[in-house]
Amino acid sequence: MLRTALGALPSALRDVPVEPDAETARRWAVTELSDPVYHERPSLLELALEWLVEQLAGIETAATGLDARAAALIIVAVVVVGALVALVVAGPVRRARAAGRGSATVFVDDTRSAAELRASADAHAAQGMWAEAVLDRFRALLRSLEDRALLDERPGRTAHEASAEAADRLPTCAGDLRRAGRLFDDVCYGHAEARSEEDAWLREVDEAVAATRPVMPGAASPDREEALT
Repeated sequence: MLRTALGALPSALRDVPVEPDAETARRWAVTELSDPVYHERPSLLELALEWLVEQLAGIETAATGLDARAAALIIVAVVVVGALVALVVAGPVRRARAAGRGSATVFVDDTRSAAELRASADAHAAQGMWAEAVLDRFRALLRSLEDRALLDERPGRTAHEASAEAADRLPTCAGDLRRAGRLFDDVCYGHAEARSEEDAWLREVDEAVAATRPVMPGAASPDREEALT
């Protein structure tokens, strides 16, 4: 654990002589503790860091009464403790940030109808703007599901949420709907480059969804209904 913590220290601290003077060591400590990761979580951690900074200020004030090597070692120890805190805090913080970016919101302030969104997608496709075409075509697909009352009009719904709910209503299209939701996120976040093939495929999914009978909660699937008749 200590070896990992030392690896997290600034490169400047690892590459300098072992015995820095007190002022140099203090400067490294202040630089390290100014990293935003230490301030992601307030409360007890924040209070502890404020206390450490106060101690550093006290060491500087009393530097004339301390051996330079002792002062430097104390400050370096503070930096090591700070690095250990960073290892504990940074992981959860980054995971929380990643979770928040997991899926993009489909409709922010977009009130266009399904027909208008399809027309926009076609116009973007005609200009070779495949990313915009794919995004608007997915929005058109979901807007048409709202028009059919298969999805409620919910502000802030993400592509993942919408595709999962639509898949429950249209189980025969579930795989394509979930894949379409992932495509929307990938294109929206720039993780994938949209091409004409993706736009053509999404157009086919839109048409297939429009022609598919829904399965409402508690109702039998179309296949089961046919088997019972």
